[in-house]
Amino acid sequence: MRLGILGGTFDPVHVGHLALAEAARTAFGLDRVLFIPAAVPPHKPGGAVAAAEERLAMVRRAVDAAPYFAVSEVELERQGPSYTVDTLADLQQRHPGAELYFITGADEVLALDTWHDPQRLLQLARFIAATRPGFDLSRLAQMESRLGPVARGRLLPLEWLELGLSSTDLRRLLSEGRSVRYLVPERVVEYIEERRLYRRD
Repeated sequence: MRLGILGGTFDPVHVGHLALAEAARTAFGLDRVLFIPAAVPPHKPGGAVAAAEERLAMVRRAVDAAPYFAVSEVELERQGPSYTVDTLADLQQRHPGAELYFITGADEVLALDTWHDPQRLLQLARFIAATRPGFDLSRLAQMESRLGPVARGRLLPLEWLELGLSSTDLRRLLSEGRSVRYLVPERVVEYIEERRLYRRD
């Protein structure tokens, strides 16, 4: 089985996340894509705006009707900062025999040598690097060379129509009382409105 992994704070989850997961699924023949909300993202020391259980609920609502998408609580079950290498090792144990494909932006893959234990990361999973059309693929080749033999064939470019959405911008719109309908899945919009998330008042 080919298992895609899309991690993130998902604060809130939006249609860009779903579009990226679908692009990766179809391009690489993934059997399923797991959405994994981060508990305490190491690169965001201030934490998330919405609580972990709220972000999890939003992701569940976003993917519950999608036949190839699922949600994993693997990072929310872990105490302390959550490193990708720990998540991948955990998923390898939970899904023995599965080929893991970690989906992220090309900019993140180009900084892979700064991640926690990059050599182990590359042993555990292939990395799908989402790029804009016209991206200089030689930059990925340079990173593969820098990471050494373990990276050979493990950094996979994915050209897709990047939507330019960010959770930060969506939170700003919501804090101003503006609509995010059609930018965020309908059931997630309903949840945000019910809980009055991201509002200034």
